[in-house]
Amino acid sequence: MKGSASSTAENAGAAMKAQLRCDLRTAMRRGDKGETALLRELVAALDNAEAVPLRQERPSVDRHAFGDGSAEGERRLLTRRDVHALMLGEMKARLEAAAEFARLGAEARSIALDAEIEILRRYVLK
Repeated sequence: MKGSASSTAENAGAAMKAQLRCDLRTAMRRGDKGETALLRELVAALDNAEAVPLRQERPSVDRHAFGDGSAEGERRLLTRRDVHALMLGEMKARLEAAAEFARLGAEARSIALDAEIEILRRYVLK
């Protein structure tokens, strides 16, 4: 049931992507290239997390007509826990990278990652 309350509550991934896309439009209007790039990455990470794993027994060799929708695969519904874990993972990766860049003396890149981490905090705390 697409419109039921339980499916809406369960599909935290779609809700987060909607928020990210709204914020993406705002960042684009402001001309904030760093935030725009990060928000696009986060939408893509959620899209990837929703992908159903490929079948191991037989890869798909089906042919589909262009534009008929028959090639659309099923998507996983992400829970709030899934989305939270994904955002924490994105933040952790940036924290580690920022520390490594700082250790190597690449201060500009470390500062840029710190800025991304501050943006990510808005979404981790939701």
